[in-house]
Amino acid sequence: MTFLQIASLLIVLAGVFGAVNYLFLKLPSAIGILAVSLMASLAVMMLDFIAPGLGVADQVRATVTSIDFSDALLEGMLGLLLFAGALHVKISDLREQWRVVFLMATMGVALSTVIVGVGFSWITGMPLLIALVFGSLISPTDPVAVLGVLREANLQKSLETKIAGESLFNDGVGYVVFLVLVGIAFPTGHGEHAAEPSAQAAIQLFFQEAVGGAVLGLALGWLTFRVMRRIDDYSLEVLLTLGLAFGGYELAVALHVSAPIMAVCAGLLIGDVGTKHGMSEETRKYVDAFWKLIDEILNAVLFLMIGFEVFAVAFTMDAVQAGVLSIALALVARLAAVAVPVLLLRPFRSFSKGVIPIMTWGGLKGGISVALALSLPDGEWKPLILTATYIIVIFSIIIQGLTVAPLANRLGREPELM
Repeated sequence: MTFLQIASLLIVLAGVFGAVNYLFLKLPSAIGILAVSLMASLAVMMLDFIAPGLGVADQVRATVTSIDFSDALLEGMLGLLLFAGALHVKISDLREQWRVVFLMATMGVALSTVIVGVGFSWITGMPLLIALVFGSLISPTDPVAVLGVLREANLQKSLETKIAGESLFNDGVGYVVFLVLVGIAFPTGHGEHAAEPSAQAAIQLFFQEAVGGAVLGLALGWLTFRVMRRIDDYSLEVLLTLGLAFGGYELAVALHVSAPIMAVCAGLLIGDVGTKHGMSEETRKYVDAFWKLIDEILNAVLFLMIGFEVFAVAFTMDAVQAGVLSIALALVARLAAVAVPVLLLRPFRSFSKGVIPIMTWGGLKGGISVALALSLPDGEWKPLILTATYIIVIFSIIIQGLTVAPLANRLGREPELM
C-alpha cells in the first residue's frame, strides 16, 4: 500500500470507530477508539480461528506490519503531538511547579527505570542491562495519553500542571535514557549511538541529547516568535507554527539532539510568550483551534494504531504472564517516581490532597512505549519486551485512563494548594 492509501485507511477507520464509540460505548474519545480498534482486531483473530481457511487475520497482520509504527510515531506524529500539548501549558503555571516537575522527570525516571529493570530481570531471567532498556521505555508517562485524559478530567490547576508538565518532560528524558541504554546493551544495533558503550560516552550522549534539544527548541521558538511579531496574518502565523513543529523536529533528528525535548520547549515558548506578545486576538483563536484539531485527529489515529498493533505482538503464555506481573511492577515503579520527589519537597512546600495516588494512577503509558519497543534490534528478548510493553500500555490507557478522573474527584476535594 502507498503512503496515501495507508493514511486514508487510518483516517477512515478512526472516523468510523470514533462514531461507533460516540453512539454506543460513550467512552472518552481516544480511549473509545482504542477500545473499538482492539475489539475489532480480536474479532478478526477469532474469525480466523473459527474459519482458518479465510486467512483474514494474516492479511490484516501483513497490512499492520507494513506500517512502521515506530517510525510513524517517533519520526512523524510525535513532534506535532508534543508541540500541541506544550502549546497549552503556560510557563507561568509551570514555573510554580518546576521543582517537582524537574525531580519527577529526572530522578523519577531514573528510579523507575532501575526498579522496573531489576524487577523484570528477576521475573524473566533477562540480562539486567537489557531489562534496564525495558525499564527505560516503560517508565516515562506518555504525554499523548496523559493530556488526552486531562481534557476529560476536571483536575485542580496545580495538579493538572504537575501531571502535564512532568509527562511532557519525562517523555523526552526517558527517550534519551533509552537511547543511552540501547547504545550500551546493543552495541551493534543502534548506529552512531553504539560507537562507544562507555560511561563517559553515555553521559556525553545524555547531555548532548537533552541540553541540545532544549537549546534548539528555545532558539527556534524565539526566532519564530520574532518573525510572528512582525506579521498580522493568522493563516501565515498558523503556517509558521506548523513549520516550527515539523522542521524543528526533523532538524533535531539531523543534529542528533532530543527532538521530543525540542518540540516541548518550542511549544512552551510559542504557547506562552508567543501568544501574549506575538499574536493578535484573532490569530490566537485560530492557532489554538488549529492545534487542538491537529491534536484530536492525531490522537484518534494514534490510539487506533495502538489497537491494531496487537497483530504485531507474540502472545505466548510465558510472555503474557510476564506482562501481567509487569503491570504491578510498573505501578510500584511509578509510585516511587512520584512519592520520592514529593516527600523530598514536602518540608519546603505544600501539596494538594491526594497528589501521590492521583499522579501514580494518572501516569499513563502509551504509544511511545510501544514504538520504542518496536524500534529495538531483533533478538531473543525483543518479543518478550514487546508483549509486556503492550499489555502494560493497554491496561494503563483503558483501566487507569477510565478511572483516574473518579479517583481524582474522590481524593482531591480539599481546596487547592500550590
